[in-house]
Amino acid sequence: MANLKDLKVRINSVKSTQKITSAMKMVAAAKLRRAQDGAEAARPFAQRMERMVASVGESVAGTEGAPAMLAGTGEDKTHLIVACTADRGLCGGFNGSVIREVRTLALALKRDGKTVKILCVGRKGRDGLKRDFANDIIETIEGIGRRGVEYGESVEIAEKISTMFDDDGFDVCSIVFNHFQSAMTQIPTTQQLIPFAATEPENGEDGEQKPIETGPQPIFIFEPDEQDILAELLPRNIGIQVFQALLESAASEHGARMTSMENATRNAGEMIDKLTLTYNRTRQAAITTELVEIVSGAEAL
Repeated sequence: MANLKDLKVRINSVKSTQKITSAMKMVAAAKLRRAQDGAEAARPFAQRMERMVASVGESVAGTEGAPAMLAGTGEDKTHLIVACTADRGLCGGFNGSVIREVRTLALALKRDGKTVKILCVGRKGRDGLKRDFANDIIETIEGIGRRGVEYGESVEIAEKISTMFDDDGFDVCSIVFNHFQSAMTQIPTTQQLIPFAATEPENGEDGEQKPIETGPQPIFIFEPDEQDILAELLPRNIGIQVFQALLESAASEHGARMTSMENATRNAGEMIDKLTLTYNRTRQAAITTELVEIVSGAEAL
């Protein structure tokens, strides 16, 4: 059984840890509100951008002059996976869920004989994937969203992706991130960026798919033509979708960290109660033993 001094040191240590986790929870909660507002505000624009590109691309899809970002390279040999994680830990399963999703996707592609390249956005993604895919990680980008996610950061990532595609670095590009649903729920999501593929419409609150607009559709006349418009829209769409993924990832990170620190604070409180009970019992046992020894000594005299 531990002595009283060891128990006292342990209790003080857990109390210090509890203060740290409580402070981290409050900081994460403050950052979560701003990050959540940013992610939710950007969703309509990203969805409209994707819908507009899909609408313009319908008229040129399959034609000879279709842009490569829309039609693809004609091959499916090399895949680039962009893994969006955090630079720091202590956020529950936030990083682990993205790493598992990337690992599952990469292993499935390799079983099919594909070449996999991984671009890590966040240090934790690299640390979690380097054991199995050290030779596949081409670059790690750190420091994204340190003071809040900015559009310029997503543009730099989008330009890297576009440059690699123009240099025949890959055939298909997908981004893996955590979609923010609530502070306790983050959904690992894989979205294809190149070639362009519109995501399916979201489900309503009751779980049923939202109806697609029907009826007469307007006829548009494009000036300049669709190919020129898509040549400008497709790279911008990549930047918008990467920006949205980074916003979702930032909100998910703060939500996961807040929940994780709240659980750690509660667990620390429970541990303090148990240690305090053990300390009091040990102290009472020591006092009882001393009293017995004093009484026994008095009787012996």
